[in-house]
Parts: sequence; structure tokens; C-alpha cells
Amino acid sequence: MAEEIEAHITGTVWKIEVEIGEEVEEEDTLIILESMKMEMPIEAPCDGTVKEIRIKEGDAVEEGQVVLIMEAD
Repeated sequence: MAEEIEAHITGTVWKIEVEIGEEVEEEDTLIILESMKMEMPIEAPCDGTVKEIRIKEGDAVEEGQVVLIMEAD
């Protein structure tokens, strides 16, 4: 089942920690957002595989914006 991973804050994409096709485990860091000089990780909600990355490093994102799609195991 596909999982849409959303930004939980408004900020800037500081670093993308995964690649398309990569297997991840629950609570692995997927993306790090920067907001007000604080780094805020977006973690995997479950085990699965990264299917699509919808942002790139340096992009501005809004709270609730879908940033990544993963296929849950």
C-alpha cells in the first residue's frame, strides 16, 4: 500500500537521506527540514520502499505538502 509522507512543518528541505528504490525501516530518517534554524527530521512511519521523491534539496515546503511516496511492506 502506498504511503504519502507529508511535511509536518513549513520550512526548507535541508537534506534528503534516501533514494528511490531504497528499503527503509520504521523511524528511519527520510528527509531533514530546516525551519527557524532548527533541523526537523521526517521519519518513515513504517517499513517499506521509497517509490517517489517529490522535492529536492533547497526547496521550500509547506506544512502538509506531500514530499515522498513509499510502498509499505
